Amino acid sequence: MRLILVRHGETPTNVEHLLDTAVPGPGLTALGERQAAALPDALAGEDIDALYASTLVRTQLTAAPLAAARGLEVRVRDGVREITAGDLEMLPGESERGRLYVRTVFAWAAGDTELRMPGGENGTEFLARYDAVVAEAAGSGAGSVAVVSHGAAIRVWSAARAHNVDVSFAAAHRLANTGTVVLEGSPADGWKALSWAGATVSPAGEGGPAGEPVG
Repeated sequence: MRLILVRHGETPTNVEHLLDTAVPGPGLTALGERQAAALPDALAGEDIDALYASTLVRTQLTAAPLAAARGLEVRVRDGVREITAGDLEMLPGESERGRLYVRTVFAWAAGDTELRMPGGENGTEFLARYDAVVAEAAGSGAGSVAVVSHGAAIRVWSAARAHNVDVSFAAAHRLANTGTVVLEGSPADGWKALSWAGATVSPAGEGGPAGEPVG
């Protein structure tokens, strides 16, 4: 299966660099609406059989133009919502406490999945809920699936599950709003990242360290 993970369009709290993870969350800015409107053209080369979004408003608003253009239903699933910030909710991401969020989530991708976000979930819980939606999509028989999700969730899940993306790469390469990570594989056989924010990702062991963009 081809799996296209799409970060949502810009929100007011993105502009303010706040850790905003609670449901339902804010809508899109004017720029975010333009980003969502541009998504059908950006993904024009993709044959998308099914479209998913999280329970946060911003992902559903981002998915709506693509759904309309392709005649697809948006399947809303809680499992692909953003990683819960817990006690860190609405703190500036670059503050001392805010940086604990990033350290925690990438520790999960490195294997320390029992580490718990203060007042929130642990890595085992996050990966299980995200895996469940991916497994549902894979079991649907769709050849290509788009999932409109969230920046930290996409980066951490990809680093944990794609054999050619390492934690250092995922931590260093943020996704812009409506940026994509494209993977192929299956829950049974594992996943390989094909591209990250439009740049080709090399297969592990070919042309450099895992997750090195080569295009």
